[in-house]
Amino acid sequence: MIRVFLIIFYLFSINTNVYGNLVEIKAKVKDEIITNFDIKNEKNYLFFLNPKLRELNDKRVNNIAKESLITEIIKKKELEKFFDTNINENLINTVEKNFLKSKNIKNKDEFLNILKNKNLDYGTIREKLYIEALWNQLIFQKYSNNIVINKTELKKNILDKIKREKKKFSYNLSEIFFTESTGETFDQKILKINKSIEKVGFENTANIYSISNTSNKGGLIGWINELQISKKISEEIKKLNIDEISKPIKLQNGFILIKLNDKKEFKKKINVNDQLKRLINNETNRQLNNFSIIYYKRLKKNLDINEY
Repeated sequence: MIRVFLIIFYLFSINTNVYGNLVEIKAKVKDEIITNFDIKNEKNYLFFLNPKLRELNDKRVNNIAKESLITEIIKKKELEKFFDTNINENLINTVEKNFLKSKNIKNKDEFLNILKNKNLDYGTIREKLYIEALWNQLIFQKYSNNIVINKTELKKNILDKIKREKKKFSYNLSEIFFTESTGETFDQKILKINKSIEKVGFENTANIYSISNTSNKGGLIGWINELQISKKISEEIKKLNIDEISKPIKLQNGFILIKLNDKKEFKKKINVNDQLKRLINNETNRQLNNFSIIYYKRLKKNLDINEY
């Protein structure tokens, strides 16, 4: 009996030690575990997306990485009900191309060198991008018929801006999208967010508190011209100087804080129909993001999740 116990203990020791380091289970999502090694790798990925995360203490970053992995597992489990999750090369190549463009990476070779230097696995990154792409497809399939857009009103807003404003601007923006939490008032939530911004910066606070799909990029939206922004948000942006943050803007299903990172005048000839298409696309994505948040929260609530 003692010999059997020692054999089992020896085998367990092999499975829980990697290169002399103890493997610790940090969370369990239904039947899948998250270890300290998973969290370490996820941290490297999040540092790649938002280098300013390194400014946070290790405990806070570990929690962000753990939550990121939990989110990925939940999404993947749901996707397996609807899709073949084996990578479709055409789709992932398109997604990867768009990702490189968003990160200002010239080509795949440069991307591979960056990943090598940051100790990141190319296959793992592709899988992460693919899961997010499939998730967006699922949300579109489920909720595209629920999207409500008044094209006439949007076109009128564009024409009004063209007539009213002599100069047109493009803005580089970041966001924090949040909702009120159970047992916490709006004032308490915004106070907590503002204190975090003051202490660790807007980008890191986006990683901590934002529930938008831009959160793991420090809330970065990027460059967008004012004709492609809703009237409500555009009016608040115009009040900001560079590096200033808007007051909370009430949107459907939550609130948004906008940071103006930079701005520049654009003098291109304006094609109203083209601008309308882009504004409709942005509004569609905003509404789909809301549906995504609601759907994910429901999934998470109904899953057995244990954190250690």
